[in-house]
Amino acid sequence: MNEGDPSNDQRTWLERLSQAFTGEPNSRAELIELLRSAEQRALLDSEALSIIEGAMTVSDMQAREIMIPRSQMTVVRLDTMPDEFLPMVIESGHSRFPVIGESPDDVVGILLAKDLLPLALLDKRARFNMKDLLRPCTAIPESKRLNVLLEEFKETRNHLAVVYDEYGSVSGMVTIEDVLEQIVGEIEDEYDFEEDDFIKKHAEDNFVVKALTTVDDFNDFFGSQFSDDEYETIGGLVVHHFGHLPRREEKVDIEGYQFTVLNADNRRVHLLQLTPPLQAK
Repeated sequence: MNEGDPSNDQRTWLERLSQAFTGEPNSRAELIELLRSAEQRALLDSEALSIIEGAMTVSDMQAREIMIPRSQMTVVRLDTMPDEFLPMVIESGHSRFPVIGESPDDVVGILLAKDLLPLALLDKRARFNMKDLLRPCTAIPESKRLNVLLEEFKETRNHLAVVYDEYGSVSGMVTIEDVLEQIVGEIEDEYDFEEDDFIKKHAEDNFVVKALTTVDDFNDFFGSQFSDDEYETIGGLVVHHFGHLPRREEKVDIEGYQFTVLNADNRRVHLLQLTPPLQAK
């Protein structure tokens, strides 16, 4: 067998990993302990360990733990016309939208932003019928296990599920990205940064800011005067003003600086959108 044969490399990696196990683990806790020991001995890299632990954690998590709550969902009404909902669709930057009928609990389908491209032609708007664009909606209970949901996403090729409570009311929604981020960590999107960048201009009147940006660096960039006596990072300052750990799309105004949470998990905020005061732009 050739030394450069990928199958040989894989077998070698598996053999090295097997060396970490002195015996068969009897519980998940023992398995994790053995994997961490393998990582400490350089038999398993830290990224692989993180993914394995994330995959194991997902099997214990339910949709209610990561869902975007109903109050933060961006929805489109079935009876609205393009001129009414297009500005909201564009501003949100999302790719999928639940469409509701007579009430917020009446989700009749999913609208994909890409299906709206023909509306750029005026004659298409004249013949617009929302029902022609609707995709099927996946409905799940709050108790749905994330590993089962991920498998259903793969089978149906749907990327969004609407979450219902035990009374049949909409309580939130979950996307395939929300589930995958529990396994592999934050998934970069259109707000990608270079590794050393912390503040990035996204449009004429707004910026994207990493939550780990220090208050000092933020002040230097925008000419602001936020105190760093209590909070070292801008994320810590923003969470303090929320008074709770915010979820995606929650907004807060701090001395004229309007912050919107772009990315957060159940532990901390990762990414913020910022619209500074006119004098700071």
